[in-house]
Amino acid sequence: MIKAIIFDLDNTLMDFMLMKSRAVEAAVYAMIDAGMDMKFGEAIQKINSIYDREGIEYQQIFDEFLHDLYGGVNYKIMSAGIVAYRTAREAALKPYPNVFPTLIELVKMGLKLAVVSDAPSKEAWLRLSYLNFHHLFDVVITYDEAREKKPSPVPFNLALEKLELKPEECLMIGDWAERDMMGAKAVGMKTVFARYGDTFNTRHPGSDYDINSISELIDIVKKENKIL
Repeated sequence: MIKAIIFDLDNTLMDFMLMKSRAVEAAVYAMIDAGMDMKFGEAIQKINSIYDREGIEYQQIFDEFLHDLYGGVNYKIMSAGIVAYRTAREAALKPYPNVFPTLIELVKMGLKLAVVSDAPSKEAWLRLSYLNFHHLFDVVITYDEAREKKPSPVPFNLALEKLELKPEECLMIGDWAERDMMGAKAVGMKTVFARYGDTFNTRHPGSDYDINSISELIDIVKKENKIL
């Protein structure tokens, strides 16, 4: 019987890549307006190359970008970029369609809700709070707690420990087959592939279920728990 749903955060509950791209674009426009001598497209390319090397959650992105450009940090330009980034991030940080009513329905069905994310704790909680989801989840496991990223079993087992449940009592939903599906399956959970958030054009995610809308979770739980 399924007693808990474990969610990936980015590109499962919210469109992280859309948020990131809009925030970076706003930051670049603001830095150019503040005096940065670089074309928009070239700046975007250089910032993305740093993200590719350091990871999409890299927190010193503008420090490194401006240091590479000027040999040091121009704080006038950096502050303009950070303010624009944060403003655009908040504006673009929205849940996917049907996420909120689905979470509420799952809670009404008596299920526990958890998040397992590779994001740092501060960033994960900020996103959940911006979305007003922070009060809905019983357990949130981030990289800061696990110190290992998915598909390592460590974050999944931490979630199980805090939920006080067995793997077969949990359903994991995520958009990244190699991390979310493989990691959860390895510890014995059933899996749901969030195709609506897939950015890799994954053909065969290896999941137990494959959904195009998060609202489909309700019927999956009913099927697993034999609720008519």
